[in-house]
Order: sequence, then C-alpha cells, then structure tokens
Amino acid sequence: MLRSTTVNLCLLAVFLMPSLAQNTKVQKLSLTPASLEAINTRVEPVNYRGKKAIRLLPLAGKEQSDEAMLAVLTGSNFTDGSIELEVSGAPRADAKPNMRGFIGLAFRVQGPGEKFECFYLRPSNGRANDQLMRNHSLQYLSAPDYGWQRLRNETPGVYESYADLIPGEWTKMKIVVSGATAQLYVNGAPQPALVVNDLKLGNSSGAIALWSHTSTDGYFANLTVK
Repeated sequence: MLRSTTVNLCLLAVFLMPSLAQNTKVQKLSLTPASLEAINTRVEPVNYRGKKAIRLLPLAGKEQSDEAMLAVLTGSNFTDGSIELEVSGAPRADAKPNMRGFIGLAFRVQGPGEKFECFYLRPSNGRANDQLMRNHSLQYLSAPDYGWQRLRNETPGVYESYADLIPGEWTKMKIVVSGATAQLYVNGAPQPALVVNDLKLGNSSGAIALWSHTSTDGYFANLTVK
C-alpha cells in the first residue's frame, strides 16, 4: 500500500511539473527610451562600464532640486514575483555635499507615478566611516504617504539596512514580492538585506519603473522579471 501511494505521488509530481513551469514566466525586458515613460526626467541610452544601459538625467533647471525621477516601463503590470536588475549610482559632480547617490526600483506603480512601492540604494553610505550612515545604505519607501523621513522618524531602523556598496559601480538588485511582503537582495546574496512585511499599498499591482534622484548620476541595465 505504501509503495503504491509513493508511486502515485511521484506520477502526480511529474504530471504537475510542466504546468508549474508554464505558470512561471521569465521576461528579460528591453530598456530603451521608446519602452519607458519618463516622469520628471530625461532618458538617455548609453554604454556604461561595459554594459548597454539607460541613464536618467534631471530636467533642465531642476539639477539642484530635491525630487525623484521615474522611468515607467510601458505596458508593465506587476503583482507578485521577482524583479532583477543592475544599477549604478553616484552623486553628480554638481550635487550638494549631503547627497549620497540615490538609485533603485519602483514597483506596483499606479497612475502617472502618483503611488508606488520602492527599494533604493545610497551607494555613498556603503563604506562610510560613520556606522549610522552605513545602516542607512538601503531604503524602502512608499509614495505618496510614506517617504524615508516619515518612516525613519516613526519606526527607526525598520525600513533601512546595510549593504556593501560602492558609488559608480554596478550593483545587482533582486526584489521578491508576495502580497504585502517584499525582500531586497543585493549582489547575489542568498539572504535578503532588507525585509518589509507591511507594504504600505497593501496587496496591490501596477507598473515597474526605474527610480533615481535629481542629484544622482544613475544607470540601469539587465532588467528581468519573473
């Protein structure tokens, strides 16, 4: 009886495997100016440190402003799964001294960039001599209501973490999302560097977008969605 049950379970697993594989879609998405809707930014195709990439630049006259820049992937719709990409960020040469280079990825973007969840990096903090600054290397925010300042004031240390980052070098990001939970993995590490168990927009869906700050020289490459 036991042998018969084991055989039946094995046959069931073999039968289900193709179905499960079909439900997992891996898409390497093209990053070009034509595939991106620019919001408060200019999109430029470049070759940077050996990779074909997209560069986000501030609009004319906004180089010294304190604003986010978004490039929304046209036609994208993401609920649960994983997103991987490579980013490189550093403060621009004309940036104010307190700028750290802010670069990352927004997901579940709703409307014209009005609401979204976001993980981003502060590369200049990764190897700072000040340990508190190191602890602010990675950040979660949720627009429009939960910016980094509010989250830090109300729940210090919960939505920030440390990772070894170097300004201007390529860094791998992997974001895994399930319901109201999201995890950020950095540079292929087997464990997440930052875990958020209460995404502020709840179990929602929306577009995927490149995210950077007007003070940042930011590049993006090799975007894959599963």
